This record gives sequence, C-alpha cells and structure tokens, in this order.
Amino acid sequence: MHMLNLGILAHVDAGKTSLTERLLHSVGVIDEIGSVDAGSTQTDTLALERRRGITIKSAVVSFRIDDVTVNLIDTPGHPDFIAEVERALGVLDGAVLVVSAVEGVQAQTRILMRTLRRLRIPTLVFVNKIDRRGARVEGVLRELAERLSAPVLPMGVVTGPGTAAARFTAVEPAVEPAVDVLADHDDALLSAYVDGAVTRDRVRRAIVAQTRRALVHPVYFGSATTGAGVPELVAGIAESLPAADGDREGPLSGTVFKVERGPAGEKIAYVRLFSGVLRVRDRVPLGGDGGEGSGAARGATKVTAISVFDQGTDVRREEVAAGRIARLWGLTEARVGDCLGEPRDERRRFFAPPTLETVVVPGPGADRRSLHVALARLAEQDPLIGLRHDEVRQETSVSLYGEIQKEVVQATLAEDHGLQVAFRETTPLCLERPAGVGAAAEFIKKDANPFLATVGLRVEPAAPGSGVRFGLEVELGSMPYAFFKAVEDSVRETLGQGLHGWQVTDCAVTMTHCGYWPRQSHAHQGFDKSMSSTGYDFRGLTPLVLAEALRRAGTLVHEPMHRFRVEAPADTLGALLPVLAAARAVPRATDVRGKRCVLEGTAPAARVHGLEQRVPALTRGEGEWESGFDHYAPVVGGTLPERPRTDHDPLHREEYLLRVTGRMAN
Repeated sequence: MHMLNLGILAHVDAGKTSLTERLLHSVGVIDEIGSVDAGSTQTDTLALERRRGITIKSAVVSFRIDDVTVNLIDTPGHPDFIAEVERALGVLDGAVLVVSAVEGVQAQTRILMRTLRRLRIPTLVFVNKIDRRGARVEGVLRELAERLSAPVLPMGVVTGPGTAAARFTAVEPAVEPAVDVLADHDDALLSAYVDGAVTRDRVRRAIVAQTRRALVHPVYFGSATTGAGVPELVAGIAESLPAADGDREGPLSGTVFKVERGPAGEKIAYVRLFSGVLRVRDRVPLGGDGGEGSGAARGATKVTAISVFDQGTDVRREEVAAGRIARLWGLTEARVGDCLGEPRDERRRFFAPPTLETVVVPGPGADRRSLHVALARLAEQDPLIGLRHDEVRQETSVSLYGEIQKEVVQATLAEDHGLQVAFRETTPLCLERPAGVGAAAEFIKKDANPFLATVGLRVEPAAPGSGVRFGLEVELGSMPYAFFKAVEDSVRETLGQGLHGWQVTDCAVTMTHCGYWPRQSHAHQGFDKSMSSTGYDFRGLTPLVLAEALRRAGTLVHEPMHRFRVEAPADTLGALLPVLAAARAVPRATDVRGKRCVLEGTAPAARVHGLEQRVPALTRGEGEWESGFDHYAPVVGGTLPERPRTDHDPLHREEYLLRVTGRMAN
C-alpha cells in the first residue's frame, strides 16, 4: 500500500472545498456531498468557516485510490492565511491547484504556483466550474502558461463549456505540442521526435516522469458541482503524483505542521513522519528545525496516543511509520514548526513576517487574565500570530497578516472561550536597525553601579536579514560561563524594544568588557550576596549598557513594504496613479498590453488594505490586486512611529533602577 500526502490549493472561491467533497464522494468516503453554502462540508469544521464559506485552518481527510492511500489536506485560500498554506506545503508529496474556468488565474493562484514551484512539489491543475456561464477553456489555458510562467499540458478536451452539460474527456496529448513542452528537460525525447520514433506511449511516460519531478503540470477540466472531470483527475492523481518517500528503518524524523486542542483541552499535534517509526510511549526529542522561530531542542517528550487517518476518519494505532500523517497526544510543549527526532534541511520554508499589529480590547465579562490565556492558546496554534503584553497598560497586542484575521480571532475567542473582544485600529509593525556603531561600558563601582558586574558592549549594523549576532572580545574563561549566558540572554531580550520601542534586528553585539566578584562568605557563615556577583547582577546591568550603546549608535525605524501588482484596463491608469501616489506607493514598472496594463511597485503595508479595497471602484470592477511582504524600508519624513514600551525602560536610568532594584542610584 502506497501513501500520498496531497494538498488542495486555490484562490478563494475557486471551488477547492467543493472539489474536496466531490473527491471524497467519488471514492466512496461519504454518501452525500456537503455544501459550502450550507456549512455541511467534511473539512471546514470551524463555525466561522461554515458561516463565511472559507477555509481558515488546514484539515486532513483520508481515502483510497486502488492501492494508494491518500491523505488529503484542504488548505485556506484567503491570502491572510498564506502562512497556514505554507506550513501544509512542507509535508506534501503532491498538490492539486484549483483554478476557476470563469475567473481564470487570480492573484493568489500566482502566489501559490510560485511557492509550489519553489518547493518543487509535483502539481496537477484542475480547472473547475466548466459548467458555469462564462466558462473559458482556451483562454484559461493561455493564462496558465503566460501568467503562471509554468509549463502546462491539457490532458483532454472539453465539450459544452458554460452549460450544465459540460463534459471533460481524457485524451492523450498530441505528440508535437507535448514534445514542445517536454523537450526542455528530455533531450532523448527530442532526439527521438526528430528521428520520427516518438510514440504516444513514450510521450505519456515522459509526462508522468516530469510531473513527478515538478517540471510540467498536467491540466484537467471539470466541475465539482456536477462531477465532470473528477474521475479523470482521480486517475491522474494515482498515476502522475509520487508516493510518499520515507525510510521506515531510518532515524526518527518528523515535522509538526498543525496544533489543536481536544475536547478536554489536551494538546494534539499533527505530524508528518519522514523517517523511522514512532510508537506509543516512545520518548522523542522535540525542538526547532530552524524555521518559524521554534528554537533549539527542548528535551524529550513522551507520546501517549497516536491516531492515523483512514477512509474519512481517524483511528487509534500503536505506531506510525515513515510517510504517514498522524495525530499525536502527549507532546505538551509541541509548537508548529517543531521537529521530532532529527531535523530535515530539505524544503526549507520561508514565512513572510506579519506586518500589522492591533490591541485586543476585552469586552463585557472578559477578564484580562482569561483573555491572555486564550490568546496564548491561539498563538500556540499559529506561531506567526505574535503576542505582546504591556504590564503597565494591561494591554495585549497581536500581530496579524490582514484584517480577516481579526474576525477569526474575535470569533474564535467568542465561540471557544466565551470571551467578547474588540480591536483598536490596525497599525504597521515596524522594526529598528542600528544607524552606526555605538559602545558603552559600566564597571563595578558601588557608588555608581548598584550591580556587582562589569559589562561592556558594542553595537554595530549587520546585513539585512541576518538577525542578531552576539560575540565576545573577552576571554571565555575570564568569568563563569553562566554570567556570559546571562549577558547574551539579556541582550536578546533587551533588543526586543529599541530607542523607539520596536524590535532591533540586523545587528552585531560584541561584549568588550567583563568582570565579577567571586563567591565570598564570612568565616563559619553562608554565602554573602553583598560581596559576590550573581546572574542577577549581569541580567540587571546589561539592559542599561546596551541601551546606552544603542543611543550612541542611533537607530533607524523601518516600516514593512509590500510589493504589489495591479492588472487593470489601460484606460483606468490615470485614475489609479494619483491614488497610489497619495498612499506613498511607488510604481516600478508599467506594462501596457493592448487594452490591459500591468503596474508593479511597492507600497507601505499600512496602506495595502485600503488600496486593495479601492482598486475595484477605480477600475470598473475589472482590476486585480496582488501583494505580499517584500522588505523593510527606512521611514522617511514626518514623525517617526513610536511603540509604547513594555519593559523596565533602560533608556531612563533612574526610573529603571528604581523598578529593578527598588532604589535610586547614588
């Protein structure tokens, strides 16, 4: 029995969840097809998903095609949940990209295909809704080839498009056009074609081989509503997509791609196992894989229960082997992005950071402690929703990708935790980078320094994207290692809030001075804190030294910038450009293609939602907006955005010392 972990992806409203229902019905998993409108689908189980008719969380359901067991993952289509999609992509063996025969290639379609090709995931294309009025066949094929910049091959013909009688018939691709597409990666096929020795069977085998290597993408047409083309798609999935690769005898290696809470509040981790066998009661190493900030290994944890997916449900098992997806109980510290056992370096994932932030305001009956616990659970399920708690103002902020996520958070808190909340205005999530080099040091002097520690630090800029690097210019053996660790940990924590309150990144921090008082005690008495340095001294002094070094270096506040692409009627360009300019969007390229124009450039993240809302009205409803995080750029002109501090504020020495030590400096 072969395994295939298959993803279904699409632009919102292309019919992805409906296709999932039709697939499950066609293979006998369900007797009646659920409806997105009626909220009766198998995979959209959240109440908000059923109300809105959109997929928010990835869902897994299993079925069989002959001797292949398929774990099908239905993923979100809305761009606000692209991180959820990317997490699912990391565990897939193949994918089906759904495109509407009416709307054709849309903004999210392009983003998804770029990601699939970057990760080299074998992908079939299913053009849905051929029974709808306005369905296009040749036009969509041209869009797939031109706008997706991907080699595609139609695997049949459509009759009666745009009518309820529309049908798709599988037909072997003609030899000449197929060779044109396949020859770039198959010199032998091209030579055989030139010699007149190519057969349809040879072409078919070449299509399957290149599909499994993600070099070409077969295209099927059909309708999730009527079932047209679905049997042909099922056959294509079984024939063209590769089985799960996994070594049962190898070392344990798996990835956590989803975390949820069970009915009793227990944590359940969804894991794709790439190597080895995992059994109930096994203790497994759990830690970060280098992505999503999951961090270093956090020790071993014991698996208390396992379930795997089978024929539309999940069943308990005593073990799970390489290639499968399982739900695991007992991993109380598991976070999305964690690895079990040995980490994998293949298919490294990139998650664009959230670029927006909002304060969650508790409503009637929502006490702040309960709200903070509930938000922490949401962040546990999605590590890219960051939490920031302000003890002084008793406020909690969440970082987001878009406005739709506000509604998701609000509904989840109400339905799962009984908490009513509102939100303040969404603001961009900025960062700070050092403007130059700054250094500071404080030495053990009881009159001026209340801490029994000497710390000297130098801060200097580093390459964009390099994060924070900590180094030493002092001998590692010059004081206990625990003190060095206390300094490094404090440096990283303090950099969470720079001169303007934003996280400081892309910098190198070097320890230039160190000193301590060794452990002292009086005769026949115990340890004397007043004469001995402790980790507390280094943790208390480091923020003061680092804040002064940052002050001398200066920092530049950077705001998130999104790249955008607008495709619209050429005669609406005059209406678009002034609106883009008013939003500080900078066009980089304009391409007029007959009656259509394509405008590309960058815009501040804070203005993207407003621009996206205005484009339809400015383009007679024919404009198409696509955007995504691109880079951070220095804020120019006007007042620099400030973020309220939530720490002890080491920028103000007297107040800091009063908060930390309970007394003012002499």
